[in-house]
Amino acid sequence: MAYIDAPLVAFVVGLATTVLLLVRLKLPAFIGLIIATFAVGLVAPQVPLTDVATQTATGFGDTFAGVGIPILMAAVIGKTMLESGAAERIIRAFTSVTGEDHGEYALFGSGFVLAIPVFFGNVFYLLAPLARSMRVRVGHSYALFIITICAAAATTHVFVPPTPGPLAVAGEIGANLGTTILVGLAVGFPTAVLSGLVYGKFISKRIDIPLRDTMGTTTEELKDLSQQSTSKLPGVLEASLPILLAIVLVGAQTVTDTFFSGSAWFVTVFAFVGDPNFALTVAALASAVTFYRMKSLDIEAWAAELTEALKEGGNIAAIVGAGGAFGGMLAAAGVGTYISSALQEVGFGLIVTAWIIAAAVRIAQGSATVAMLTTAGIIAPLVGQLTVNPAYLVMAIGAGGNILSWYNDGGFWIITEIGGLTQAEALKTWTVVTTLIAVFGLIFVIMFSTVLPLA
Repeated sequence: MAYIDAPLVAFVVGLATTVLLLVRLKLPAFIGLIIATFAVGLVAPQVPLTDVATQTATGFGDTFAGVGIPILMAAVIGKTMLESGAAERIIRAFTSVTGEDHGEYALFGSGFVLAIPVFFGNVFYLLAPLARSMRVRVGHSYALFIITICAAAATTHVFVPPTPGPLAVAGEIGANLGTTILVGLAVGFPTAVLSGLVYGKFISKRIDIPLRDTMGTTTEELKDLSQQSTSKLPGVLEASLPILLAIVLVGAQTVTDTFFSGSAWFVTVFAFVGDPNFALTVAALASAVTFYRMKSLDIEAWAAELTEALKEGGNIAAIVGAGGAFGGMLAAAGVGTYISSALQEVGFGLIVTAWIIAAAVRIAQGSATVAMLTTAGIIAPLVGQLTVNPAYLVMAIGAGGNILSWYNDGGFWIITEIGGLTQAEALKTWTVVTTLIAVFGLIFVIMFSTVLPLA
């Protein structure tokens, strides 16, 4: 084997190991990714054998240091917003504007906004029953409602921090968080419209998905749950406060850092309050207080519920850290330079190169977050080649990492089981939607970065 081909061998070994461990043997993602990281280090001549274990731990620690607190706080926000009724109140606010006859727009807006601080799975758990009960009330296509939810929530899940994927990628490649949020919204919104509303209306005329009882709950029971009195829910402002706080604090830091001198006292203040570690903590506290008030819990029970949220967030943070270690080891093996050079020889720039790598990893092992973190680790050393803002690179990685969700992706089974779809129906809806998000996302990244490079 020629030494020059060693990075390619390391890449193939890494992908094969993740597929074997995560897809075939179904090991927990954290364990599988750590083992895959060791495997890459062992076959990479660029990494001394004595450094493989320590470099794995360093890669994990560096990634976790950047995103650990925000991910854990995002888990608290997700659980408490859902269970306090805050998320339900936001949805009703959208419905009051669009009307039930245009319920797809309410679901679209709800999914797009809620998936910014709330994990995709939790958003779908909340909105899928509403889509089913809305289908019962207004008689519109259930396929349209499901596709609209999926496209809106999945788009912000891979494009707009503080969701774990783009948050971690932005930290890995050194993109400004505030700029990444703004670019994510600009790229994500038209992508979601085309992948959700446009495709949903197209395919809903060609596929009829009936309502089915699923997860032990009938459609009538779900309808009753969605008709809970608004007086028993928090107000719109209180419900929206966690989202508003996170966006305003981080956004203020971006504005002051961009337009004012670093010596100004308020620039220093906003550098602190706009840091995602602090901003997400404040947002989580606001959401947790609303949860405490609405559920009338005692302090011990309240603390126990927050601990449950942190357990879920801890698993996700651990997986993200392991993904960072895996990507970092591939980068140390020279994979990024090797693949980038090979692709650039056929005319691909760094944006498209990142999209292709993320898409390849996503298709191979199923997880969008792992695909994004792996690609970020490979691409990070090459960011200096960019002639546009690094936030666009975050978007390209997110788009590629979202492509072709199918049997090896847990999200595929969430859609199938919670939504009451057959596997064939999920392939025609969810799988196609994730691929459209990837393609349209790349198109809009190229368009926006050409017109407004923000370099």
